[in-house]
Amino acid sequence: MDLRPARGTLDLLPPQGSRMRALYDRASALARLHGYRYVETPGFEITELFSATSGETSDVVTKEMYTFDDRKGRSLTLRPEGTAPVMRAYLGAMQEQPSPFKAYYLTRMYRYSRPQEGRYREHRQFGIEVFGAEAPGADAEVIAMGDAFLRGLGLTRIELQLNSIGDEVCRPAYRDELVAFLRANRDRLSDEHRDRFVDNPLRVLDCKDDACRAVAAEAPRITDRLCDPCRAHLEGVQSGLKDAGLSWTLEPTLVRGLDYYTRTAFEFVSPGLSPQQATLFGGGRYDGLAEVLGGPHVPGVGFGMGLERVLLALEQEGIDAPEEPGLAVFVVGVGEAGHARAHDLVRELRAVGVAADAAFEDRPLKAQLKMADRAGATYAAIVGERELEASTVTLRRLSDGDQHEVAADGVASAVAAVGSAPGGAPAGETG
Repeated sequence: MDLRPARGTLDLLPPQGSRMRALYDRASALARLHGYRYVETPGFEITELFSATSGETSDVVTKEMYTFDDRKGRSLTLRPEGTAPVMRAYLGAMQEQPSPFKAYYLTRMYRYSRPQEGRYREHRQFGIEVFGAEAPGADAEVIAMGDAFLRGLGLTRIELQLNSIGDEVCRPAYRDELVAFLRANRDRLSDEHRDRFVDNPLRVLDCKDDACRAVAAEAPRITDRLCDPCRAHLEGVQSGLKDAGLSWTLEPTLVRGLDYYTRTAFEFVSPGLSPQQATLFGGGRYDGLAEVLGGPHVPGVGFGMGLERVLLALEQEGIDAPEEPGLAVFVVGVGEAGHARAHDLVRELRAVGVAADAAFEDRPLKAQLKMADRAGATYAAIVGERELEASTVTLRRLSDGDQHEVAADGVASAVAAVGSAPGGAPAGETG
């Protein structure tokens, strides 16, 4: 049997799993700091949820969804994006929820596409959603949170790109103008868009093909054709970003790939990555999504951040990814009595919040020290015959071998300074 994971998926063993878990923890802390609460939705949904909201001509629906029939013949789809499922869940229980509704999730998404570094068929995503807020201040807060997350990790080579794609008032006329322009330049487009631009002309603006990019650079700009309310909203977003101390570039070819987006569209990009990988994450406003699902008007704004792409950006900038707190102490028991005392000490340490472990069976000193090193422990606490007689423990720092004796009841306080508390309960769907 082939033991490799399926194409486009990852196994996250230590230390990679620890790094991903640390991103989950940081994302959760940032979201809670801003008043967002955790939500989960099922891993698969009725296919209509995505075909109706994303648009029948979107790449997600036409190329990327994992869709299957269950035993009753119902069409189901693995979750390709998070906004529509959260909106569905909210609409079903909105009377019990606050307004605005501020939610975050940490979960897996599934999209069938050509796997490459930083882009996987199963990927982990940090998502933020705000429902029930039309004010541009909500857009600015969401964008500022994304910036804070990236810069909090130490990333500096990032750029914020911003655009408005209008709404149902001004976008139809722009769409007609764009279609006429693309028809006149049809022969210059890539094969993918040459016969499809009428169905989804905005996607041409987002194409990474050099030929399409050249055409997009000459295309009419929607920011020059916004209605007064959309223009005022864009100005309000920019004012909020300025107040938050952020800088940005207006990018007229920036669009979102799903039909439910309106007005604000944004992306954070890393110039150091290839064009295919440069987008760290993106988001925007989707004021018409609730109506598509048969609900009342519920404006919304949010983002979805692929965490594998964030780890790739950290690597590109030469920044060590954060890791969840490791094992503080591996207790080494020498001899039968030492082994018994080791397990007593492990229980005592865990009871006061110190992450501790020990061998399940009595093993030689050298073997246990090797186990401690492989477990990533900061200290080895050695309990042998001499330590038992003196009611002490030899505390050895594994990074450099420095060691000293401490009282048996003083191990917890001796290691407290290294930050030994365990990482806490899993947040959402971990790897």
